[in-house]
Amino acid sequence: MKNKRKSVMTIKDLTCLKESVKNVIVSGWVRTKRAGKNVAFVAVNDGSTINNIQIVVEGSVYTEELIKDITTGCSIYVEGDLVSSKGEGQDSEILAKKIIVLGVSDANEYPLQPKKHSLEFLREKAHLRFRTNTFSAVFRIRHSLTFAIHDFFNTNGFYNLHTPIITSSDAEGAGEMFQVTNLDLQKILSEKKKKINYSADFFGKKTSLTVSGQLEAELGALGLGKVYTFGPTFRAENSNTSRHLSEFWMIEPEVAFSNLEKNMDLAERFLKYCIKYCIKNNADDLNFLNQRLLNEESLLKKELRSEMNLLKRLDFVIENKFVRIKYCDAIDILKNSKPNKKKKFKYIIDGFGADLQSEHERYLVEKKYKKPVIITDYPKEIKAFYMRLNDDGQTVRAMDILFPTIGEIVGGSQREERLEMLEKRMSEMNVCKKELWWYLESRKFGTCKHAGFGLGFERLLMFITGMKNIRDVIPFPRTPQNVAF
Repeated sequence: MKNKRKSVMTIKDLTCLKESVKNVIVSGWVRTKRAGKNVAFVAVNDGSTINNIQIVVEGSVYTEELIKDITTGCSIYVEGDLVSSKGEGQDSEILAKKIIVLGVSDANEYPLQPKKHSLEFLREKAHLRFRTNTFSAVFRIRHSLTFAIHDFFNTNGFYNLHTPIITSSDAEGAGEMFQVTNLDLQKILSEKKKKINYSADFFGKKTSLTVSGQLEAELGALGLGKVYTFGPTFRAENSNTSRHLSEFWMIEPEVAFSNLEKNMDLAERFLKYCIKYCIKNNADDLNFLNQRLLNEESLLKKELRSEMNLLKRLDFVIENKFVRIKYCDAIDILKNSKPNKKKKFKYIIDGFGADLQSEHERYLVEKKYKKPVIITDYPKEIKAFYMRLNDDGQTVRAMDILFPTIGEIVGGSQREERLEMLEKRMSEMNVCKKELWWYLESRKFGTCKHAGFGLGFERLLMFITGMKNIRDVIPFPRTPQNVAF
């Protein structure tokens, strides 16, 4: 056993050691306690790893008063020696020389007891759910994924651009935006004004929270070459589903002198890099979540279980080159598929122009090709105004990337760089040209082909962690009628 000064270490570092160490110090929260007459075993976790460290309390350290105060949820300080464990379930443990209870936790009131809690219950305890195995694993992976995103783009010569959160433009044309104002709404209501005078508002016009930083990112790319945004976006969509949030994070790269093909190449490399990074740096967390998902699905009927476990799904994306097909070909495949002919699809595919749903996307990935799929060249009617029109005048240079279990995970396009065509599309889709004068000017002064895509951060995190509800991959979810914490 090595003799050292008192060494403050994380539990992650301690559990990686292959030798005994004297005089170690750890602090953390108690997960469980087993107490006998003269010895107690306390499982402690500090958030650095999915694994607990066992603290053995005996001898002069053991007192009834101390053991009584050590309860599930309390925080403690421990000094002791790291030794090989004689028991099962861990390779090493700490023989305590000194324990201080830093923060007590009333065992009768603490809601996270050593038992399985439903995810619905834990959403109501979002202020405490970081201490559970499931959510500590998810949020460690969230951190890794955040770092991977910045690392990928920085390594590939992109500049990070902070686009506005408060905006006067609707990039998507959807109109489902949260309004921002400092007007006295109560005064307006009491005066019974039929029309709001936005010129008196803080910014002098109607403003909202952004739904996308794309349009501003395009401006950055048309001067810096390659940029990416990574920030919060907001949708005032009254949709209470497992796939939607009112506040979420988006990654949106934009590249000048690029086209749809290069855009698809970039997105594929990016997705594979991020997944590889998480596999490399979060192996224990992913193994835990994989087993959790297997346990969960074992309770389902066989036909409802996933064909691949979590780890195999991640390998599925990494190991396969993404299949690229045109929208018209995808429609033909879906129209002639057994689920469509037997009306097993909830949304029946009749022909060209159909807006693909998750069930269609998953069929293409999981049944038809058994590879990730990129669909290109969508009808212009179902895509945004800024996408480049193809020579056929009917389709645009758009692409969607489809993953197993989740369907669409990336949406992107080659942007319309031709001023006259852009103005025409804006007129067709009733997009206000006056409001976007600055966007149009980017096509007047040194325009060039450029492309980009958008990726919902939480959507990718759902895929990597295997969590089925988007509320479980963001620390404090914002959804209709919910703004707690």
